[in-house]
Order: sequence, then C-alpha cells, then structure tokens
Amino acid sequence: MVNISESATDKIQEMLAAEEAPNLFLRIGVQEGGCSGFSYGMGFDDEFHDNDKQMEVGGVKVVVDGDSMKYLNGLEIDWKESAMGGGFTINNPNATATCGCGSSFRTATEAGNPAAEPC
Repeated sequence: MVNISESATDKIQEMLAAEEAPNLFLRIGVQEGGCSGFSYGMGFDDEFHDNDKQMEVGGVKVVVDGDSMKYLNGLEIDWKESAMGGGFTINNPNATATCGCGSSFRTATEAGNPAAEPC
C-alpha cells in the first residue's frame, strides 16, 4: 500500500485537472539507477500493463507495476511548501540508504545498479 498525504493528493488532483485528460492516473515506480541504486519514478499515465497494481488513495487513482511494489509498500508521499516553492517528498520505510537529493535509495536486501554520476 502507498500512502499519500492530504496536501499531496490535493496537489495531484490539481495537476490532473490541469491536464484535462479524464483517463489519467498517477503511476509510481522504481527503476535501477541513481546514485544509491534505485530511482523513483512518478508521473501521469493512461495506459495499464499486465502486472500493474491499482489502488485509490485519497481520491487519486494510483498504479504501481508489480515489480516495483515490493520496494514501495508503505511508501509515504507528501507535498511541502517552502519559501523556495513546493515539491513532493518521499519517505520509504524499505530504504536503508538514500542519496542527498532523496531521489534514489537502496534496501537491506537489494542494492540496485548505482549510476556513475552523483545526484
């Protein structure tokens, strides 16, 4: 299960409305790469795949591919506003190490494939 705060679901719904495409949903995934081994991916999509897992969180349709779910179970997504603007933050209870920018991680059992360049 993925958890999304109320402020993040509000922002996602606002962004979806701006797209003016009724069939879009939020796709969250993981791929090998990044300075810590795995990188997060998050964006809008309208195409389902055979191994996708679908859920609804705070009124937002969320899809995670089956391979990524083991890395994202319990994931928490929030939206934070600051003087420099706003952005999504990710807290992953499965991550044992993250990079300084917060966009990549590794787990206790899998290191992924770290990229040669820093974050």
